[in-house]
Amino acid sequence: MPSFDLRTSALRELNRALHALPPDTNETHWTIANPDGRHAIAVGLDAPVSVEIDGHVGYYCAGMNKRASVVVNGNAGVGVAENMISGFVHVRGDASQAAGATAHGGLLLIDGNAGARCGISMKGVDILVKGSIGHMSAFMAQAGTLTVLGDAGEALGDSLYEARLYVRGTVKSLGADCVEKEMRDEHRAELFARLKQAGLAGEVDPGEFRRYGSARSLYHFHVDNAGAY
Repeated sequence: MPSFDLRTSALRELNRALHALPPDTNETHWTIANPDGRHAIAVGLDAPVSVEIDGHVGYYCAGMNKRASVVVNGNAGVGVAENMISGFVHVRGDASQAAGATAHGGLLLIDGNAGARCGISMKGVDILVKGSIGHMSAFMAQAGTLTVLGDAGEALGDSLYEARLYVRGTVKSLGADCVEKEMRDEHRAELFARLKQAGLAGEVDPGEFRRYGSARSLYHFHVDNAGAY
């Protein structure tokens, strides 16, 4: 079980070692001590390994993740799991702005709260936040799901495309072209699957959530809608 202490080893050395892993590696569980808020820890992974980080991380932790499982035993800075392709990223504290930005797949689980622009331009990722999220979350979100057990800030889902948003708490306001939608059986089933992935099946009732999505009136520019852009 490889372990790195970032007070005695260089971050570049850690990321280089993770990037060099062969597809059939037996070094499948890595531990990282004393991250001390450093940026870009465990970025660009492309191997079915698990990485556990004991402490707080800075910007873009687990960015561009593919296939790996990354657990942060602390808080995460801006852009955690940014542009993730697949795999699993778990923040056991709070996350700053732009969590899961532009991510294409995988699951991002945040035990605490997430800041502004959570899920901005998400393209297929599933994001679940056990706490609340900040303003402009899911801005221009194209695909995937954002599930929030707490509240959502202003302008949720502004300029939304086809991502599906599930919020259990209150929504301060909806962004341009985002509306509340009917919660049908297929949506309850999808929401239950996300809760099950997060280990919350049986603890959280999908019937307590509301669904939000695109009104689809801003897909193409029309001069009559100019004020809404």
